[in-house]
Amino acid sequence: MNNNQKKQWFKEAVVYQVYPKSFQDTNGDGMGDLRGVISRLDYLKELGIDVIWLNPCYKNSGVDGGYDISDYRAIAPELGTMADFDELLKEAHKRSIRIVMDLVVNHTSTEHAWFLESRSSKDNPKRDFYIWRKPYEGGVPNGERSVFSGPAWEYDETTGEYYLHMFAREQADLNWENEEVRREVYDMMHWWFKKGIDGFRMDVIDMIGKPPEMLLCDGGPHRPSSCGPREHEFLREMNREVLSHYDIMTVGETGSVTVESALDYANLDGSELSMVFQFEHVEHDAGVDTKWSTGPMNLVKLKKIFERWETGLHGRAWNSLYWSNHDQPRAVSHFGCDREPYRALSAKMVGACLHMMEGTPYIYQGEELGMTNYPFTEVSESKDVEVHNGWQELVVECKRFTPEEMMACIRYKGRDNARTPMQWTAGRNAGFSEAEPWMPVHPNHAYINAESQINDPDSVFSFYKRLIQLRKTHPVIVHGDFTLLAKEDEQVFAYTRSYEGKTLLVACNFSCEDAKLEEAAQTCGEMLIGNYKEPGEKDMLRPWEVRVTLV
Repeated sequence: MNNNQKKQWFKEAVVYQVYPKSFQDTNGDGMGDLRGVISRLDYLKELGIDVIWLNPCYKNSGVDGGYDISDYRAIAPELGTMADFDELLKEAHKRSIRIVMDLVVNHTSTEHAWFLESRSSKDNPKRDFYIWRKPYEGGVPNGERSVFSGPAWEYDETTGEYYLHMFAREQADLNWENEEVRREVYDMMHWWFKKGIDGFRMDVIDMIGKPPEMLLCDGGPHRPSSCGPREHEFLREMNREVLSHYDIMTVGETGSVTVESALDYANLDGSELSMVFQFEHVEHDAGVDTKWSTGPMNLVKLKKIFERWETGLHGRAWNSLYWSNHDQPRAVSHFGCDREPYRALSAKMVGACLHMMEGTPYIYQGEELGMTNYPFTEVSESKDVEVHNGWQELVVECKRFTPEEMMACIRYKGRDNARTPMQWTAGRNAGFSEAEPWMPVHPNHAYINAESQINDPDSVFSFYKRLIQLRKTHPVIVHGDFTLLAKEDEQVFAYTRSYEGKTLLVACNFSCEDAKLEEAAQTCGEMLIGNYKEPGEKDMLRPWEVRVTLV
């Protein structure tokens, strides 16, 4: 093992993402809470995960799923109290499970005390905490667009100027050029680390260093809004001032990242972050100039994206591995087949395909059960600000999509697919709550639920449990290099991992048909895991089959 492959705990860890509002309700209000997470720690311990990534549980204004924070040092009342959080941290650590929090410092809620001061007058000491611009020719400063559709500038009558919001209008962007802003953020991070948390997932962190040209008051067009010239300067400063003082992991959400820029963000020298989330694979089937589409998946394109990241970062930076999260549709619905009889088979296959790669794997709640997208029929069923803004722009105003086309996109790509309640039992409200849940429960909880899978050796849950155990048993899974096989095959995703004389062969069929294996991808050696009970032909994969062998 060379110096660039030094042992770090997060490289061998498996992370489980918890979206608290939809995980487990304990106080009967229809919304998940921190005590609900505590009540399910033994379930997560049984699964074998090492880290919980906890989506925002801070006090917020209720606009964007907790990502509109109004107080960084307070817990959202609907989720519990700081005492509940302290108990969660204590009980997780007692089970050797680390807690990683969400860090949302590109923007705050417009209800945050900093913003209330900032908007109060032009000469307020906190005016420069946010990005304000005068009107340009009586209108918006420039043509910058919000990620959630519409202009990224909101007029504020109090001072007659516009503030920048790259997301909802209630999420005002912080001005990272202001040294006092950075000091306040670093002080807050220290506060949480001193509590004992084990890291941060950093929301849209590539947006804190904004390119100066996107902020010009010139009436100009929409321009790139991330990875400006001071981006890495800010992160290296954050690392020096805060991160380097603790034994933690960090992962940056970086929608604009490339393999080349990831070598700065996630360099193994530890000068910035532990790893980053890239979006290329989950957006490979996006529509033109919009995320909204209905596919289809392009396996050849998808494989080459993974190959570029696996080979480009090997020995130089560290990968994160994920199929889904709170902003993505369900893994089995996006990359597998969520129809019976292939749902469980394909859920296992996509899990193994990802977990055998180099990088830290992330499991989104319910992924280990094969939970699927929700059958939305009306836009009114959605709680997501992104969905409603997109509907207004693409259906109502531009008429780019018909209502039927947009609903198909929402069912396939909408964020609320991941936010329906966790399916614990076949009973009322899937065992999530005694009250009417804040989001609808998927009807298929009657047969897709944790209770039915925990003790079933053939379940998706048990398969994920074995995947996690394999990572802890075989160093080749953590450290091995990556070689893609059958690059142009439209059905088969096959690759090898090699390390210290061991070679792992992973062969996956991403289709409902039998798939012929080229000679280099034919299975041989010790079978570590597969998703069919009966052995198959060594040169053929059955529908949605995966085989992992050790040579």
